[in-house]
Amino acid sequence: MDFDAVIFDLDGTLADTLDDIADAMNRVLAARGFSPHSPAAYKLMIGGGLRNLVGESLPPERRSAETIAACLDEMIAGYREHCLDKTRLYEGVPELLDELRGRGVALAVLSNKADELTRRIVAALCAPDTFAVVVGARPGVPLKPDPAAALLVADGLGAATARIAYVGDSGVDMRTARGAAMIALGVSWGFRTRDELLDCGAVAVLDHPRELLALRDEVTPA
Repeated sequence: MDFDAVIFDLDGTLADTLDDIADAMNRVLAARGFSPHSPAAYKLMIGGGLRNLVGESLPPERRSAETIAACLDEMIAGYREHCLDKTRLYEGVPELLDELRGRGVALAVLSNKADELTRRIVAALCAPDTFAVVVGARPGVPLKPDPAAALLVADGLGAATARIAYVGDSGVDMRTARGAAMIALGVSWGFRTRDELLDCGAVAVLDHPRELLALRDEVTPA
């Protein structure tokens, strides 16, 4: 399984962002008198973008467009201030990134999180110039699993899609990879289950970051 470039999802793949996201949303819910959710519950809401997360976290009867929009603004404002309180790279990720760069593999990040927040978190957690391309949610570009953003990232990397490994922790990521004709690789340490990843097209599920290097080193029969 050879590849020239790797696109990583952010939340649940490179970084454990769960607690900061849960805390930010729960502060919004508490201010409005709504019940909070556990971090485990938020695992099932993350991946489709913050607007989707806000809508799912609200009581069903309070999911009007106006309420979702207002809560989204409040959530983003609070999250922007606290997005790095508890967020950390997963164990083994820094070493993986260093090794891939040392081997000349081009790296990118693609997230459904707002572009500004995606760039801020990546810049805070990773060494400068680790990634050739960092892309979050942008106006006019469909969110994953639409492959449009992944294809834009591929253009920025200058790599053929068939030579790009797309690494993520959710079915959304696997469908994105498949839609963009990339190598779909899941990770078991993130927010979703191994079954979801395999059902959505993962060709392999990694249990530790170093396994990505092992996959690349394997000789694939012709």
